[in-house]
Amino acid sequence: MRNRWFAGLVAVIVTGLAMGQTKVPKKEFDAFNAVVNATGPDAQIEAADKFVTTFADSKLKGAVLFIAANAAERKGDVPKAIVYAQSALEADPKNYQAMILIAGELARGTRENDLDKEEKLSRADKLATEAIATVKDAPKPNAALTDDQWAGYKKDFTSQAHEDLGMSALARKKLDVAISEFKMAVEMATTPNPGTMIRLAGAYDQAKQPDESLAVLAKVMATPNLDPAFKGFVDREKAIAEKLKATGAK
Repeated sequence: MRNRWFAGLVAVIVTGLAMGQTKVPKKEFDAFNAVVNATGPDAQIEAADKFVTTFADSKLKGAVLFIAANAAERKGDVPKAIVYAQSALEADPKNYQAMILIAGELARGTRENDLDKEEKLSRADKLATEAIATVKDAPKPNAALTDDQWAGYKKDFTSQAHEDLGMSALARKKLDVAISEFKMAVEMATTPNPGTMIRLAGAYDQAKQPDESLAVLAKVMATPNLDPAFKGFVDREKAIAEKLKATGAK
């Protein structure tokens, strides 16, 4: 449930920056391709570091730094992912992918007794909300994309931002807000993310609405080609919901 990014979508977007609207010298383009095509997170981070050192003023700097952030997130190195994503935002203030990544990691990683809890959640909310507004009017980054394809990608980005807002609300125990945001995230996605659906079921369980939780979990289990890794999460939430029903929760 960690990695919410779609590898194919990321490749389309960042490659389009180089192949479509942004013209760069061949040496710079080759270095960018080396980042995109590097095998494994460590290799991508190394290639990205080399790129930003060599081409410090490149128009592709923000995209490259986001790739490094995504790679660090895939490794599970959250602090480094946030640092790279913040650098991507500094290079490109409209990098909505970086906004969503930071918002998600802050919301997911904030704990009840964190002294800076409200500061982190407020920042997560601000970035997720800003991402939604930025994506709405974002230009197509690759001329090869059809309007329908780009509209679908924008829906998926917006869905991810709403999931971030849901996680932030959940951390604040604002269950009605969390449920609303997770529902929007599920409904907006071109293909509902099972992980998001499980988060929605969990929010229903916390709100003592087991029937709603079980209905969502049934949809998760009916997902074609469901990754077996999700089954354990489904089983856990299903057990919680069934216990709530057995004890008379409404």
